[in-house]
Amino acid sequence: MPRPSRLAALAVAAATVLMSAACASGTTAVAPADPGTPQAAAPNIAAPSAAASSPTAAVASPLPLPTGYDPAADAKAQVDAALAASAKDHREVLLDFGANWCPDCRVLEKLFADPEVAPLLQQHFRVVPVDVGNWDHNLALAAAYRLDLRTSGIPALVVIGADGKVRHVTNDGAFSNARTMDPAQVAAFLTQWSAAGQ
Repeated sequence: MPRPSRLAALAVAAATVLMSAACASGTTAVAPADPGTPQAAAPNIAAPSAAASSPTAAVASPLPLPTGYDPAADAKAQVDAALAASAKDHREVLLDFGANWCPDCRVLEKLFADPEVAPLLQQHFRVVPVDVGNWDHNLALAAAYRLDLRTSGIPALVVIGADGKVRHVTNDGAFSNARTMDPAQVAAFLTQWSAAGQ
């Protein structure tokens, strides 16, 4: 493959900085087309309330981890289906608001697949990735779950108990700089907000 020109390398670096800043700040950024790439601080964790979620039932087999954010998906229907299933198996529902153009969202996806994190997600959560597009998609769904994308940036997480009640929302931007996080931090968040972590 031919070596990219200095100007092209500078353009890619500038676009990466722009997208990274937009990802954390909640501003609009459009990812430049990159022919070689397919398009597709520790969290501030508050203590869960004592009356948060129903007791943990025996958890069934591990669930598959989702990959990417599907702009064509009916996110509301996916959330409704996850909540209905959660009422039966007592897993928490984890809404993951983000976009495929967001570098921190892609990092969080890799952290979710980490051997330290994946078993927690697969055993205790139903993960629903929700695409926010360029800050113009599924905004009403975010608001319905008390997520303020202006302060949270993306990725942003909402934890919903098996009882259908919102347990935690990362409006503080805890995950919007996911590239600075390690698997242990993500695992600690998931452990704290899983039904088993109560």
